[in-house]
Amino acid sequence: MKKFFCLSFLLCIGSWHILLAQVDFANEAITYEELYDDPYAINKLFVHLQPLYAELSATNVSAGFGIAGNYYLKDKFDFFGNLRQAYSTSFDYVRDIAMKNLEIENRPQSFTFFEMGATYHIKDEESDTETKLILYSKRYQKGNRWAAQVPEHTVIPSKVRKIKGARLGGFAYDTSIDLKRIATEQNIILTDDFGQIPSEIYYHSNQTVKGFFVGGTMGWIKNLAIKPDKGYGILSDDLILTTFLDIMIAPSITIDDVYYRDPQHDNQIRRFSTEAVKKSIFGFRTGIEGKFNRELGWAYGAELGMRPTVSGRGFFAMVRISLPVYSTNLDYGREAFGK
Repeated sequence: MKKFFCLSFLLCIGSWHILLAQVDFANEAITYEELYDDPYAINKLFVHLQPLYAELSATNVSAGFGIAGNYYLKDKFDFFGNLRQAYSTSFDYVRDIAMKNLEIENRPQSFTFFEMGATYHIKDEESDTETKLILYSKRYQKGNRWAAQVPEHTVIPSKVRKIKGARLGGFAYDTSIDLKRIATEQNIILTDDFGQIPSEIYYHSNQTVKGFFVGGTMGWIKNLAIKPDKGYGILSDDLILTTFLDIMIAPSITIDDVYYRDPQHDNQIRRFSTEAVKKSIFGFRTGIEGKFNRELGWAYGAELGMRPTVSGRGFFAMVRISLPVYSTNLDYGREAFGK
């Protein structure tokens, strides 16, 4: 019995040493050459082509495309703009319903959103941090090795740029709205000189909202690359990440009156005022945006909040993808030396 216990103990000790050897191998330190680590050396101009955005809101649901841009000015300001529009009627929910049930003279308009603004860097500083990088080697390409194993990683000391900012800008958007449902929810009835709008018809309207936003941002920028030894490829982290929180105010919210050709009044066009529709001029949003400091890359963004619109229908959530994103530092000069 004692011999069996001793043999088992020796086997456990041997297995423990083998396990330690495997762990030590997995956590074996690597050496590397630092190619650059400068979060202030980023490109100045970014142009985004957005093949896809998707938005869910209480007013309308749409999906489409857009274009966006960013410009960084002397580490003190960054300017931004965004324009997006629904692909077609089929990707614009309320407009699609209105076109299929068109009983009034109003033509439903496509969802379009535009914004432009600037961020002032209140505090822009660099600090030391650590960055986790996935170790990638060409040998993983053999067979299915890359898919079959957990990628190794390493953590290296690096620099990060932290930006606290204040931003201000303007926005405007157009959309079709389901006015019949909104009137029912708000318990209002559209009328003209002849009386109420016929209850049996479906009617929509077009809404135009113009306003401004003011808010704060928090951003992080890393811009580093290393070249490890032992056959690993060049590793980099050049993410520009920004979070924001805005208050949105829209002094101008216009809802088109409803025009209806009434067959009971010799096809006379009747005009029903939308003045009684309740509106909310205040809103807010919070969001996140990410892009990469590369000449050719991609970006992403997401927003959530309450948008100024018809009262009770302000909620919205939106995601967008930018691919490709072109960027440049706008420095096309060449240094010259005399012979």
